[in-house]
Amino acid sequence: MAHGHRSAPYGSWPSPLGAADVARGEAQLDWVGFVGDEVWWTEALPEEGGRAALMRGGPDGPEEALPGGGWDVRTRVIEYGGRPWLALSGRPEDGVVFTHAGDQRVHRWRPGTEPVPLSPPGAWQAELRHADFAVRGDEVWCLRERVEDEEGTRVTRHLVALPLDGSAADDPSRVRELAASHHFMSGPRVEPGGDRVVWLGWNHPDMPWDATELMGAAIRADGTLGEPAVLVGDRLAVTQAEWAADGSGTLYALADPDRWWNVHEVAPDGGLLRTLCPREEEFGDALWRIGLRWCLPLRDGTLAVVHGTGTRTLGILSPDGTLTDPEGFAGAGAEWFSLATDGRRVAAVCAGPRQRRSVVLADPADGSVRVVRPPSGTALDAWATTPYRRAFRGDDGQDVYAHVYPPYSPTHTGPDGELPPWVVFVHGGPTSGTPLVLNQEIGFFTSRGIGVVDVQYGGSTGYGRAYRERLRGDWGVTDVRDCAAVARGLVAEGLADAGRLAIRGASAGGWTAAASLCAEPELYAAAGIYYPLLDPVIWSAGGTHDFESRYLDGLIGPWPEAKDRYERRSPLAGADRIRAPFVLLQGLDDRVCPPAQSLRMAERIAETGGECRYLRFEGEGHGFRKAGNTITALHAELELYGDVFGFTPSLPAASS
Repeated sequence: MAHGHRSAPYGSWPSPLGAADVARGEAQLDWVGFVGDEVWWTEALPEEGGRAALMRGGPDGPEEALPGGGWDVRTRVIEYGGRPWLALSGRPEDGVVFTHAGDQRVHRWRPGTEPVPLSPPGAWQAELRHADFAVRGDEVWCLRERVEDEEGTRVTRHLVALPLDGSAADDPSRVRELAASHHFMSGPRVEPGGDRVVWLGWNHPDMPWDATELMGAAIRADGTLGEPAVLVGDRLAVTQAEWAADGSGTLYALADPDRWWNVHEVAPDGGLLRTLCPREEEFGDALWRIGLRWCLPLRDGTLAVVHGTGTRTLGILSPDGTLTDPEGFAGAGAEWFSLATDGRRVAAVCAGPRQRRSVVLADPADGSVRVVRPPSGTALDAWATTPYRRAFRGDDGQDVYAHVYPPYSPTHTGPDGELPPWVVFVHGGPTSGTPLVLNQEIGFFTSRGIGVVDVQYGGSTGYGRAYRERLRGDWGVTDVRDCAAVARGLVAEGLADAGRLAIRGASAGGWTAAASLCAEPELYAAAGIYYPLLDPVIWSAGGTHDFESRYLDGLIGPWPEAKDRYERRSPLAGADRIRAPFVLLQGLDDRVCPPAQSLRMAERIAETGGECRYLRFEGEGHGFRKAGNTITALHAELELYGDVFGFTPSLPAASS
């Protein structure tokens, strides 16, 4: 027993880290940018239903940038959102443009004024959404999405130009449609001081990590575009394109001809001219939100890049291919997100295994890093475990990557001879991944004596295209097997008790958790399943929104040719094989994974005599934004684990 520690059953340790802290204590920082010399960012406010406020660093700490409060800087483009705001120039007096979540209209704000709309309201039976802005002359260019049904399945997209004088707010004819090259597009990237524009496009059934095309067009004197041309295609996944900031006219693209997202220079007449720094590392990631950036050209000709294998390290890449990782940057945290630049400095969200998310300002000139928005809730950090990376051997002989978060308390330890319960965390996506960072939701469990292993199963990003495509055609098989291999690996190493394993996941992770209960009825004793996909048959037949409506073509197979595979892998169809009790948590406004599937699963489990604790949440979509609902969900999950694994949860502390 550790000196000074009290012995108590795993799972019952008292912890000051409550569910309320998970809901409110971890600042949800995103979409960093510069306004003059200042760094601004968006920050979700759970106490206000998840409203995304545009924040700035004030003399007394972070403060809301827009007047009056109530502005929700968030766009619903492709349902997962995109870059929702932009400074109009390097001069603060020119202000910013942003999308307000309440009406999805673009607004302009200048100091000393109230925000005013630039885009018209949605037409009858249609919602207009905007994201990923660029400024050219007296217009703001962006992606516009027109959604014509409540389910988000009938959608058209254009690149459009909005006059900055606000004349289009009441006159839709003032909106200029620039291009509609593909069904899906990113926002435009206008050549600095030039007369060219580029964007990304792709069509069903491809997802943006399967194949995209880098498009380019000349900008005519009247502001219209010439005939768009494909600059990079050939079934490559281009995930970002940026013009050099030094006025050279050089165009860079993050593409994967060698099966890794590396930085390439694009030839003037199209095609990839050269790879700046060829490595078996990822310099980009999956384009789940329109406007994500991992590579930022600086005015001195270098590029700030996020790179690594399973990590996101900030480095400086020279045009000659030299890559340096300044020591000062590493001290700020191991993982960098949401990059922005003023041409000289780099601002970002930063975190690490023992560091909460903060907004930082890095200067490549001297390697210094200054914290702009300090992390919140640090008083609880003494209760955070120290995670580490592991590779387990999968059933197919390949490595399966995972982040291991052992149970930890500064005051308690488990009884001699007892092994802790473990929960297998399954990330969503599934073409996604999770960083190795201090995580309050994980800490909610580990500080009570429950181990967590966060599995980066085959299909996850961060490990190259070959690892990502292990899931192709095998969703519901590879992910399930990889999670089971990690769980059994913990048991084989003497870290976990074979009878005290649970699995939990949300969205696509909820699919894997539910499919695992069907495929491994003797392995998992309990599960937490949040807003899951449960019936791919319904999903493929128009049961989800436009962006993911053909996602299963790659994950399972084309419909209806692969109908047998869909039916065979459906957790809903296999509900009679489930033996473990589970909690099922669903938002009733979810357009991605419609709530009808969760309701049917709860009914099926009741019919088979199983145990499903089904909780529904009014006003929640795909992901819970209201603090009270997060608290209710975590308490229900922890109570289930206590009932199954035989411990009494420390819920008084959890509700503090």
